[in-house]
Amino acid sequence: MRPQAAAMKALLDQPPMQIVPGCGDGMGARLVQEAGFRIAFASGSSIHAMRLAMPDMDLLSFPEMRDAVEGMVGTAPGVLWLADGDTGYGNALSVQRTVREYARAGAAAVLIEDKVWPRPLGKDGAKLVVERDEARLRIRAAIQAAREEGVLLLARTDACRSRGFTEALARLREFVTEGADILFLDSPEDEAQMRASVEACGGKPSVSVTAPAGKHFMPDDAGLARLGIKLAIHPQEVLAATVHAIRAALAGLNGGPRAAMASAAELATATRSAEYLEMDARLAGS
Repeated sequence: MRPQAAAMKALLDQPPMQIVPGCGDGMGARLVQEAGFRIAFASGSSIHAMRLAMPDMDLLSFPEMRDAVEGMVGTAPGVLWLADGDTGYGNALSVQRTVREYARAGAAAVLIEDKVWPRPLGKDGAKLVVERDEARLRIRAAIQAAREEGVLLLARTDACRSRGFTEALARLREFVTEGADILFLDSPEDEAQMRASVEACGGKPSVSVTAPAGKHFMPDDAGLARLGIKLAIHPQEVLAATVHAIRAALAGLNGGPRAAMASAAELATATRSAEYLEMDARLAGS
């Protein structure tokens, strides 16, 4: 197992729930590390927003997503990264390539889900999923690649909305049987469903997602810990703060009150100026 995956597994084996911020670019990643978070999520929705100013509608290609993950790992190597592998971008061979490439980019774990790909048009953003047999085979292929590459595999089902909770729970149990390391049932409607999903994981770590626009059951972090969640992912907190801060700065430049700004010293720390000046001097032979 790769060192970063072993480190993540060790954290998940310990009692405290991990708060996991999501981000979509190198600066966000750097500040996540500066804040002391041990695990972070290379969030597909945040990457779409930062690169395209668009929602996560599967518009970025796998190479674009891989480059974003590689950039975040590079700017924050002290963080253990969970990479958003979406559906794996094709058939089982594509799924395995996605897992392998993210592992080689430095991810500690990779998320693979059971949604339909490419996303069907005209469905108002509905989370449609493939048939259960296909979902199981997709996860099986992902787990095989994850084992060979030495990283963890997070298996996610989005079946609740389109196929019902009973079907989603059955898929979760099958993913456990296949050998997924971490499990995620998307969009539970209430505490009973979240509790049942945690129990279905059979002792393996379970995930929750808290998002500003989410309409599913989202207790606070203390409530999530009480229910047995191990990874509390907040995929858009950094993104939402970024939008607010940029709007405030631009409003100040446009005649409004000046927004709070990082000082020159704070900017230098965030961009690692001292580190690069030292490197510059060393390479120049100074």
